[in-house]
Amino acid sequence: MLTLVPTPIGNIGDISLRAIEALSEADTLLCEDTRVTKKLIHILKERYNTEFKTTQEFISLHSHNEQSFVEKLEPSIFEQNVVYVSDAGMPGISDPGQVLIDYCLKNTIEYDVLPGANAVLTAFVASGFVETQMLFVGFLDHKGSSREAGLNEALHNGYTTILYESPHRIEKLLHEIEKSEPTREIFIAKELTKKFQTYLRGTASEILKKLSGNFKGEWVVVIRAGEKQNSSAITPKDILELEIPTKVQAKLISKISGENTKACYKRLTDLKEID
Repeated sequence: MLTLVPTPIGNIGDISLRAIEALSEADTLLCEDTRVTKKLIHILKERYNTEFKTTQEFISLHSHNEQSFVEKLEPSIFEQNVVYVSDAGMPGISDPGQVLIDYCLKNTIEYDVLPGANAVLTAFVASGFVETQMLFVGFLDHKGSSREAGLNEALHNGYTTILYESPHRIEKLLHEIEKSEPTREIFIAKELTKKFQTYLRGTASEILKKLSGNFKGEWVVVIRAGEKQNSSAITPKDILELEIPTKVQAKLISKISGENTKACYKRLTDLKEID
């Protein structure tokens, strides 16, 4: 049998009794990082006086070897208790897990998925945005036209949209949103459930001011739902690329975004002075 076990995203106290039981009874532990899983088990032994099998086998299974690992699997391995754990959070959410489930379904292998800590839903609820239909995108591509297209889709799909972003690119993302959707409200969070947990809500420019250059940490970004835009519709970026006067650009952008024309003109003028 295979069991997917979520692990705490920060606070160790968030682990469930069922998760502890599954970990302690596992014969084989498939781990995103074996070092992280061994550390978690050590903490559980010390803090909760939990006994674990001394014969447990730890096997590395991460995003880079997931497909090749599953291709070499024999169904017989699941005649014992096999557990998969990611470093933090829910397996299958921007972490391996789904390919294993697909394998079990195709080979009629019993499996279970335990509920537990999840950064996506935690940030979604914490945002306070009342639009309950949401879309999870994960990480955008690092650069290029694919990143631009991904962000445009995130901003204009009509749903509250959730992204992950690294400390190296969160500033870039906020500036990209500021340029494309200056009035759109967003919510960002880092260090969820930890001592220095941070929540910030406002426009991209407001959040940039609050951060004051402190971009450390892994971020969850929740973008408030906007008007759904046809994939072929013109975007503010398209308008900015037209060789027309700034005043005309401002009027056109205000028409499609709802931004005040004067405020838009001032923003565009300021941006062009920086460039």
